[in-house]
Amino acid sequence: MSTTDTTEQGPQATWERYLEEGRFMLQRARGSGEHLFWPRVSTPSGETDLEWVEASGKGTVYAITVNRGREGSTNVALIDLAEGVRMMSTLPEVETAPIGAAVTARIERLEAGPRVVFDVIAGESA
Repeated sequence: MSTTDTTEQGPQATWERYLEEGRFMLQRARGSGEHLFWPRVSTPSGETDLEWVEASGKGTVYAITVNRGREGSTNVALIDLAEGVRMMSTLPEVETAPIGAAVTARIERLEAGPRVVFDVIAGESA
């Protein structure tokens, strides 16, 4: 848990502040250990005993699509994190990657603000 007080902010603002600090954090229910993504005030089952924990950054590609255009190619990927949640992101260093490819997270800083992106771990698959 961060030493910074998060009681004054909602879950989305807290998530964004962690990204600004260079930290990839997820919420976890203390009672069940269930991890969450997107930030929210309760789990789907109604638990509200949430804490912020550091994400491992490890995951696998669940699905990926490539958008090709005149300005180049971009991809949108669904990543299954080791913590058991799925998030939408991108793999900015490659055009595409195979389903099941092992990836690791990093925080990329853009003019619009920081975001979590993933890099393929060469030679590894789930």
